[in-house]
Amino acid sequence: METDVNTASALCEIDRLGIAFPGPDQQWRHAVRDVSLTLAPGERLGIVGESGSGKSLTGRALLGLLPPNARMSAQALRFDGRDLLAMPQPERRRLCGREMGMILQDPKYSLNPVMTVGRQMREACALRSPGMVRREMDEQILAALAAVHIRDPKRVAASYPHELSGGMGQRVMIAMMVSNGPRLLVADEPTSALDVLVAMQVLDVLDDMIARHGTGLIFISHDLPLVGAFCDRVAVMYAGRVLETCAARELNQARHPYTRALLAASPTLSGQPGPLPVMQRDPAWLESADGDPA
Repeated sequence: METDVNTASALCEIDRLGIAFPGPDQQWRHAVRDVSLTLAPGERLGIVGESGSGKSLTGRALLGLLPPNARMSAQALRFDGRDLLAMPQPERRRLCGREMGMILQDPKYSLNPVMTVGRQMREACALRSPGMVRREMDEQILAALAAVHIRDPKRVAASYPHELSGGMGQRVMIAMMVSNGPRLLVADEPTSALDVLVAMQVLDVLDDMIARHGTGLIFISHDLPLVGAFCDRVAVMYAGRVLETCAARELNQARHPYTRALLAASPTLSGQPGPLPVMQRDPAWLESADGDPA
C-alpha cells in the first residue's frame, strides 16, 4: 500500500472528512466517514468504488458544492495552504471560479436549460477574468470548445443544452472547466457519456492541461482499467471509507479483498467470455479504513 504525498507539499488536503444526511427517522446517515486524502501539484489521483461509496461527495466537499441538507465535518480541508473551512463564502466562491473547478457527472442536470452554452461559458469567463471584453470571451469560448474536439464551436455555443447530445454536453462541461487552467480539477466521470475515441481525445486535453498548468487532478470513475492507466495513485472507497490507496501502476496487485473483487468483476476483451464473479462482502470492511480503526 502506498501512502499519500507529504502534506507539506500538498496542493490540497482532506483530513478526516465526514458527510451525513438526515434520515426519515431524524437520525443522521453517514455517507462519507473519516476520509483523508492529499494531492500534490500535477498529480492525478483516481478515486474508484461502487455507486454510493462517497466518491462524488468527497470531491464536492472540496468545492463547497454539497446539498443544503448535508452535514459536513473535517479536521482540515485545505487548498494551497488555505483553510477552506474558515474561508468566507464569497472568497471561496471566487477561488472555485478561478483556481478550482469540477466537471460534474451529468450535463442534463449541470447545465442551465434556459441559457445557451455560450452565455453560460461567458459567465464563467467573467468570474475568472472580470476585465475581459465580450470579443475576447467569445474567442476564448470557441477555442475551449474546439480543444475538446467539437467540430462546429459556433453552433454549439449558440445552442441550448437540450439541443445537444449527452456526449456533446459532457464535452461542453469539460471545456468550461479546463479553459482557465485551474490548479485543482475534480473530474467526476468525465468520459462516461463519450465513445472511446472522444474519451481518449478528452484525456489528451486533461493531459495537456496538467502539463501546462501543473493542475492537480482528482479523477472519479468506475472504470478501473482507465484509472490504472491514466492516474498516478488510486484511492478505493467503500461505504464512505477509503479502504486502500496504492500506486496506479500497482492496481492489479492491490491487496484488499474489495479491490480484488472490483477488478475481478471487470470484463476483459481477451479470452473466452464467462459469468463474472459475484462480490462476497465482509462486514469487517465497514469497520476500518486504510488499516486504521473506525
